[in-house]
Amino acid sequence: MESTINIKPSFAKKWFVIYTRPRWEKKVDRLLQEQGFESFCPVRNVENQWADRKKIVSLPLFTGYVFVKIDEREGYKIRYTLGVLNFINYMGKPAVVRNSEIEKLKHIMDTYNDVDVVSLTGVSKGDRVRISNGLFHNHEGEVIQIQGKHVLMSFDHLDCALVTRVPISNLILTVNTHQHYV
Repeated sequence: MESTINIKPSFAKKWFVIYTRPRWEKKVDRLLQEQGFESFCPVRNVENQWADRKKIVSLPLFTGYVFVKIDEREGYKIRYTLGVLNFINYMGKPAVVRNSEIEKLKHIMDTYNDVDVVSLTGVSKGDRVRISNGLFHNHEGEVIQIQGKHVLMSFDHLDCALVTRVPISNLILTVNTHQHYV
């Protein structure tokens, strides 16, 4: 008598990352939830200032990305959702995010109100930078030290060494006169 083992593929729901049209993250999140999918678009509140007013706006933490929890068979439904461009792939397959990572991210978003994603690529100790926003707007200086998402800077053109902490998001590299936004 032969015994056969049927191996069924696992259709457990997993978190995937989808890439959206520009500035469609919150719309895609809402559309996915309206279709009955569990999705997550972490947002941060930012104060924007216009010439005539200030307003608190909710911006996505990860520009262009939304997380969705589905089983692999539901992928085509996600792709056909208005505003979804594609899944983010890793090694030729849609990238899976561990459930624990999503839970950590949700906890961080619920606990802290000043969460921001800042790219540290392109900023190094000794770089010459110009400040794009804030009290020292358009002042140039040298990066002395990187501290998380802030840098310590020295302004040498003021005839003294003035040192200040500046958010990395407010810096523009000034090397070789090419502007590179950080």
